[in-house]
Amino acid sequence: MTFQQNRYNVSQPFKDIKVIDLTHVLAGPFATYQFALLGADVIKVENPKNPDCARGRGGDVSQNNKMLGMNYQVQGGNKRAISIDLKTYQGQTIFKKLIKQADILVENYRTSALDELGLGYKALTAVNPKLIYCSITGFGATGNKAKTNAYDNVIQASSGIISQSGGHKPGVSFVDYATGLEAAFAISAALFRAERTGMGAYISVSMYETALLMMAPEAAREKNQHNNPNHLEAGIKIYPTQQGELCLGAFTPQQMSKCLKALSLDGYCHIRIPILNEWDELWKAGESLYTELRSVFLQNTAEFWQEYMHNIGLPAEKLRPLAAAVNDQQLDTRQFFEKVTINGKPQYIPTSAYKFADEGGVKLTRSAPQISQHTDEILQQIDVKPEEIAALRKSGVIL
Repeated sequence: MTFQQNRYNVSQPFKDIKVIDLTHVLAGPFATYQFALLGADVIKVENPKNPDCARGRGGDVSQNNKMLGMNYQVQGGNKRAISIDLKTYQGQTIFKKLIKQADILVENYRTSALDELGLGYKALTAVNPKLIYCSITGFGATGNKAKTNAYDNVIQASSGIISQSGGHKPGVSFVDYATGLEAAFAISAALFRAERTGMGAYISVSMYETALLMMAPEAAREKNQHNNPNHLEAGIKIYPTQQGELCLGAFTPQQMSKCLKALSLDGYCHIRIPILNEWDELWKAGESLYTELRSVFLQNTAEFWQEYMHNIGLPAEKLRPLAAAVNDQQLDTRQFFEKVTINGKPQYIPTSAYKFADEGGVKLTRSAPQISQHTDEILQQIDVKPEEIAALRKSGVIL
């Protein structure tokens, strides 16, 4: 067993990593949450007068009023919180002390906003040359839209996602979350390089580019002007049934052939099964297959067809509301939600979609912090004396 293996739990590979989290809303906090789940010391830095607005959002009004809304809770666990006014000289001095001891800074402010405060990449790497500095913005740190502000919904509009979705925004902020994961992956790569070379890094993450990455085949088709018509893909359509709707997953030509053969043998359909060895053959048969499958699936319920397809080895799931999805026994088995107590009330918080074979999943060791909860503790760790803390608080530099 090596020293590294002896020292760290597999589920806490970032145990000695310090992350300064200067982010708000969703994408940035979700990126830093990945490190908090894996053992890093993540310090959330907020403006005393204007904390993270996600604190006030969520389904429980009483929690929102306490600035512990669920939109904040779901990516705030395992972090510590400090409030500093970075527009003051004293606040900037404290922040630089934090940076001096940090491995990573993540921020998602407007491009150049921190430069204007004297806290940009060049200024902070003068304090800590090994710093990994990650900036998350709507359109990236360069280009004609570098300083354009953005939220998930406007990125979905600008990137073509809403157009691809029939003119309606999907009901979730998945660009934010995908951007957070993209940022976390890039930071992890920079950490890996730093372990080998001692070099820091500047990382610019673009929500706009992340959105296009999530529909890479469609984006590449449009960019390369490949004008193949959109084919009706019968194997991945949603079908009405006697009760509910079924989303079929007979994606490949081979899977569709398997589906049709089983349905024919069991007497559910009576068409001449076409030869489906190639994609072109599947696409050409799309309209007729869709018509036939619609009539087949109307013979029974979505529940029945889901089980039927599973039994023949094909993906298929009935459409169900989110309330049913989050209460699926599968999630209990995988321990996806972790129960925590927030202001005396039990809450269930999503953790991660992966598990380590030898140690299981990541753990929430603390719930998301209240505003400025750890300010004194953090300042004492960078040698700020109690009387100095009191003076800083009196002057409004800290909360």
